[in-house]
Amino acid sequence: MSATINRVPETSRAGVVIPWFRPADRPSENRLIETSGLAQALGCELGFVRAEQVRRISPSHLLSEGILERVTDAIAEANINLFIVDGALTPVQQRNLERKLDMKVIDRTGLILEIFGLRARTREGKLQVELARQLYERSRLVRTWTHLERQRGGSGFLSGPGETQLESDKRMLDTKVRRLREDLEDVRRTRGLQRDGRRKSGTPVIALVGYTNSGKSTLFNRISGADVMAKDMPFATLDPTIRRVDLPRVGPVALADTVGFISDLPTHLVESFQATLEEAMEADLLLHVRDRSSPDDHQQKRDVEIVLGALEDNSEGRLPPMIEVWNKSDRFDADLRADMAIKAEANQPNPAVLVSALDGTGMDTLTDAISAALQTSAVRAALMLDPADGAARGWLHDYADVIEEATDPKTGHINMQVNFTLAQLGRFQSAFPKLALETDAPV
Repeated sequence: MSATINRVPETSRAGVVIPWFRPADRPSENRLIETSGLAQALGCELGFVRAEQVRRISPSHLLSEGILERVTDAIAEANINLFIVDGALTPVQQRNLERKLDMKVIDRTGLILEIFGLRARTREGKLQVELARQLYERSRLVRTWTHLERQRGGSGFLSGPGETQLESDKRMLDTKVRRLREDLEDVRRTRGLQRDGRRKSGTPVIALVGYTNSGKSTLFNRISGADVMAKDMPFATLDPTIRRVDLPRVGPVALADTVGFISDLPTHLVESFQATLEEAMEADLLLHVRDRSSPDDHQQKRDVEIVLGALEDNSEGRLPPMIEVWNKSDRFDADLRADMAIKAEANQPNPAVLVSALDGTGMDTLTDAISAALQTSAVRAALMLDPADGAARGWLHDYADVIEEATDPKTGHINMQVNFTLAQLGRFQSAFPKLALETDAPV
């Protein structure tokens, strides 16, 4: 028997509970809408969505007996066959809830994984989802293998129930995870070669990032003229998309659309989608698309910044310069649009532009901001290389803009003047940390 998690029923009528624990945790109306959207994105018909305050966490079920009684009544009344807890469940809590309710139970991580499984279309997307799923399943073997509790695996009275089978299954999953990581490493190498080609051609890379359903794909289509799936639902776009675009006053750029971020994004997903999210870290410019019509816009901005910060730490690089794209201005009346435009001009520390990706309002202003950001992000640097620093010299000629180069005939030292974008500067310093640079003001 393989250790797999039972999939969501094909025809599901879902009941959803959002647990909260402190007064400050009370979910907003927008959180209820977001959670409903996640369940519907899975193709479920909603029976109920309710927020429940958990004053005392039950180690065995998370939810208290009183909440479970209310949930049981609601399940019977609405004819539910899938129960979703919009929070984190331990394997034991998930197992016990399934026994108590006699149906499939998934938590927030499981729900997002199910949606990603439906959305993945390319080989890369499917590999990333499968890696995340295997990591998630490995952490929940205690639930999957409860049928072995009457067995004793191994010798001696200290051996736990089913211990030998559990260890065997962990090894099996570890093997799958290792193979998936090797396959994704091939994807990363391929993406790296593609990025190298764009750098050598001098094509700037612009990556769209933002909270799920903020309008990234609509903006991508508006700028590129492409036809990427753009729907009013969470994670409408999962697979990464890159298009070459000729922007007025900018010229050719590579525009990359990335997977949307979300609050409480499971660590499995951040790890599994590292190859895709590297497009953001390796870009010359980030466009952070924000849905300024959302009541939770500021919290969503913080959620995106948390993920970007984690990527920055994992890559040991620096985030590229960023423009905030304040999207969905078509939902504002004239007075609010005027007020938001003034606030966008004063936004700090990142420049901001008010747009509507849906009707095209503000796109010329956005193009001007992109042009200004790409031009002012260049930094002039002076450095001296030893004859043994051939790899660094080759990197500079391949990826940066070498302005001047002279060799000292006595010492053999090579003195160079180089223009970097901030993204290029960060990559160079990561690749050659021992080389000293003297940087001037932005070019």
